[in-house]
Amino acid sequence: MSNMKNLNTLKLALLLVVGGVALVLSCRRTEVDQPRKLARDFDSEVYLRWNELFLEIDRYAVGYRPGPIPHALGYLGFAAYEAVVPAIPELNSLARLYPELKMPKFDETLEYHWPAVVNEVYGFLMKRFFFHMENSYPNEFAKIERLRRALYAKYEAETTPEVLERSVQRGLEVARAFYEYERTDAAAHNAFLNPSPPYNAPKGPGFWEPTVPDFTKGLFPYWGQVRTFALREEEQLCRPHIPYSEHPLSLFFNQGMEVYLTVKNIFDNGPGAYEQRWLGEFWSDDIFGLTFSPPSRPLAIANQIVAAEKPNLAEAAELYAKMGMALNDASVVLWNSKYVYSLERPVSYIRRVISRHYPDAAEWLTILNNPVDNFKGVTPAFPAYPSGHSGFGSAGAVILSSMFEYNKRNPGTYVFTDRCHMGRTEFNGTPRTLGSFRDFAFENAYSRVPLGVHFRMDCDEGIRVGEVAALRVLELPWRK
Repeated sequence: MSNMKNLNTLKLALLLVVGGVALVLSCRRTEVDQPRKLARDFDSEVYLRWNELFLEIDRYAVGYRPGPIPHALGYLGFAAYEAVVPAIPELNSLARLYPELKMPKFDETLEYHWPAVVNEVYGFLMKRFFFHMENSYPNEFAKIERLRRALYAKYEAETTPEVLERSVQRGLEVARAFYEYERTDAAAHNAFLNPSPPYNAPKGPGFWEPTVPDFTKGLFPYWGQVRTFALREEEQLCRPHIPYSEHPLSLFFNQGMEVYLTVKNIFDNGPGAYEQRWLGEFWSDDIFGLTFSPPSRPLAIANQIVAAEKPNLAEAAELYAKMGMALNDASVVLWNSKYVYSLERPVSYIRRVISRHYPDAAEWLTILNNPVDNFKGVTPAFPAYPSGHSGFGSAGAVILSSMFEYNKRNPGTYVFTDRCHMGRTEFNGTPRTLGSFRDFAFENAYSRVPLGVHFRMDCDEGIRVGEVAALRVLELPWRK
């Protein structure tokens, strides 16, 4: 009787074990067999929230203007793209193009919550790119973790704990891989800690020197050594500028005269002065602590387009990756060229050369004022040629055009209104409506002439090289 009882107990135990195994296998099979959600099944809120926060952080990021800002955008966008590209069947991973980038393994059989993946990528990298703000601007720095937690809490209600934890780990692993890769770029990594290193600038007529009224030292003279994502080495130097000359009949002198007379007309309240001042101030974004920086202007426009068009997560991943990578590459060719040619700014040329023919030019100043430090008539602290504004705007415009123009809804144009400075009182932030992204590129570039900080040739070449940088990024093998 006892043996029979033991036998029945053994049978029951075996049944429980077999049943448990079957249940586990059934659960696993259910998770595997379920149609797994792709990136396109989610909206782009996570991208919009993080990139809007980036603009807030940018405003107070000491040492980040201008090179480190597009560099950070490049790594943030590319890292988030690589983290979610397994869920975008029509797109390729580009990680193989960068041998030093060691990507973590990925299990395609498992379910992921893709916004949660992106959330962790941005949270991890933003803290590391802007770690110096934890002490200098703690309230701004705290926004990074606050946003990460807010989105995490939202995603807790949208998926299971297991899927959420797996997604978090995916995002963190990819973010760590990209941060380790970024650290191998010695010219870029933490360069914001010393934005004006010792630099042996060429001396003599026509060469750049610190300008009135603040005489700030040159920013990022070695940024041209930073690694690019797509731009080839032979493309990282602009074409030569118009030959320097002080002769009043020379092309160079005429470039200086255009700036001198345009700004003088604004100060004299001459024909079109209001429009010219509005143009210069609206696109400026030069003043730290007042607005985001110039390289972020295309990002600010992209955010407004994303808010209006509401692309899905896959489309947003592609947009922000291409945008950041193009801006990074544009920054390299722009700053490499600035310090190779080391061309003086209009204010120096006008006060020294044009004043010989027009005495009032001896005290000429730009219309760019700094209400934070109370300086009037300032000029950015690096050589003139080519224009960084023009290059960043052109690169961003090409990426935006590739995503939102030349389709059934917008066959060749995209009318939009830039409202990013609406309501400001320090300058005229009245929204401006543009007929296409190309219009944005040209208006943003030309605005530097009435502002008084660039010759026209600076803007023309900036537009060209920014476009080339963006085109090279678009030529990468994104699509299968």
